[in-house]
Amino acid sequence: MTYQSKIQSENTDALFDAILTLKDKEECSRFFEDICTVKEIQSIAQRFQVVKLLVGKKTYNEIEKETGASTATISRINRALNYGADGYKLVLKRMKYLKDE
Repeated sequence: MTYQSKIQSENTDALFDAILTLKDKEECSRFFEDICTVKEIQSIAQRFQVVKLLVGKKTYNEIEKETGASTATISRINRALNYGADGYKLVLKRMKYLKDE
Protein backbone atom coordinates (compact mmCIF):
# COMPACT_ATOMS: atom_id res chain seq x y z
CA MET A 1 0.00 0.00 0.00
CA THR A 2 1.40 3.40 -0.94
CA TYR A 3 1.23 6.47 1.25
CA GLN A 4 -1.76 8.75 0.62
CA SER A 5 -0.86 12.33 1.59
CA LYS A 6 -3.52 14.56 3.11
CA ILE A 7 -1.85 17.62 1.61
CA GLN A 8 -1.06 16.36 -1.88
CA SER A 9 -2.03 18.71 -4.69
CA GLU A 10 -0.50 20.12 -7.85
CA ASN A 11 0.72 23.11 -5.84
CA THR A 12 2.29 21.09 -3.02
CA ASP A 13 3.90 18.77 -5.56
CA ALA A 14 5.45 21.79 -7.30
CA LEU A 15 6.70 23.16 -3.96
CA PHE A 16 8.27 19.85 -2.96
CA ASP A 17 9.84 19.48 -6.42
CA ALA A 18 11.37 22.95 -5.93
CA ILE A 19 12.70 22.02 -2.48
CA LEU A 20 14.23 18.82 -3.86
CA THR A 21 16.32 20.90 -6.31
CA LEU A 22 18.16 22.64 -3.44
CA LYS A 23 21.74 21.44 -3.11
CA ASP A 24 23.05 22.78 0.22
CA LYS A 25 22.26 24.84 3.33
CA GLU A 26 23.03 28.12 1.58
CA GLU A 27 20.54 27.36 -1.19
CA CYS A 28 17.99 26.29 1.43
CA SER A 29 18.51 29.52 3.35
CA ARG A 30 18.10 31.62 0.23
CA PHE A 31 14.94 29.83 -0.89
CA PHE A 32 13.26 29.69 2.51
CA GLU A 33 14.10 33.32 3.29
CA ASP A 34 12.27 34.25 0.09
CA ILE A 35 9.28 31.94 0.49
CA CYS A 36 8.70 32.19 4.26
CA THR A 37 8.70 34.93 6.85
CA VAL A 38 11.46 34.88 9.44
CA LYS A 39 8.84 33.92 12.05
CA GLU A 40 7.62 30.98 9.95
CA ILE A 41 11.16 29.65 9.57
CA GLN A 42 11.80 30.10 13.30
CA SER A 43 8.55 28.27 14.13
CA ILE A 44 9.44 25.33 11.89
CA ALA A 45 12.97 25.21 13.36
CA GLN A 46 11.49 25.29 16.87
CA ARG A 47 9.21 22.34 16.02
CA PHE A 48 12.19 20.36 14.79
CA GLN A 49 14.11 21.18 17.98
CA VAL A 50 11.10 20.01 20.03
CA VAL A 51 10.81 16.70 18.18
CA LYS A 52 14.53 16.00 18.70
CA LEU A 53 14.08 16.61 22.44
CA LEU A 54 10.97 14.39 22.52
CA VAL A 55 12.86 11.46 21.03
CA GLY A 56 15.62 12.24 23.52
CA LYS A 57 13.04 11.53 26.26
CA LYS A 58 12.95 15.08 27.65
CA THR A 59 9.84 16.03 29.61
CA TYR A 60 7.35 18.62 28.39
CA ASN A 61 8.55 20.99 31.13
CA GLU A 62 12.19 20.57 30.11
CA ILE A 63 11.31 21.12 26.46
CA GLU A 64 9.19 24.18 27.26
CA LYS A 65 12.08 25.74 29.21
CA GLU A 66 14.68 24.92 26.57
CA THR A 67 12.71 25.92 23.46
CA GLY A 68 10.05 28.35 24.60
CA ALA A 69 7.42 26.19 22.89
CA SER A 70 4.06 25.95 24.63
CA THR A 71 2.93 22.63 26.05
CA ALA A 72 0.11 22.70 23.46
CA THR A 73 2.70 22.91 20.66
CA ILE A 74 4.81 20.17 22.26
CA SER A 75 1.73 17.96 22.58
CA ARG A 76 0.78 18.54 18.92
CA ILE A 77 4.32 17.62 17.81
CA ASN A 78 4.30 14.54 20.04
CA ARG A 79 0.97 13.47 18.52
CA ALA A 80 2.42 13.89 15.01
CA LEU A 81 5.52 11.95 16.04
CA ASN A 82 3.46 9.04 17.36
CA TYR A 83 0.38 9.06 15.12
CA GLY A 84 1.28 11.17 12.09
CA ALA A 85 2.63 10.39 8.63
CA ASP A 86 6.05 9.26 9.99
CA GLY A 87 7.82 12.19 8.33
CA TYR A 88 9.54 13.15 11.56
CA LYS A 89 10.71 9.56 12.10
CA LEU A 90 12.01 9.30 8.55
CA VAL A 91 14.16 12.41 8.89
CA LEU A 92 15.24 11.69 12.47
CA LYS A 93 16.45 8.22 11.50
CA ARG A 94 18.39 9.56 8.54
CA MET A 95 19.98 12.22 10.74
CA LYS A 96 20.78 9.55 13.40
CA TYR A 97 18.65 11.15 16.12
CA LEU A 98 16.45 8.06 16.19
CA LYS A 99 17.47 4.44 15.91
CA ASP A 100 15.65 2.01 13.62
CA GLU A 101 12.81 0.33 15.47
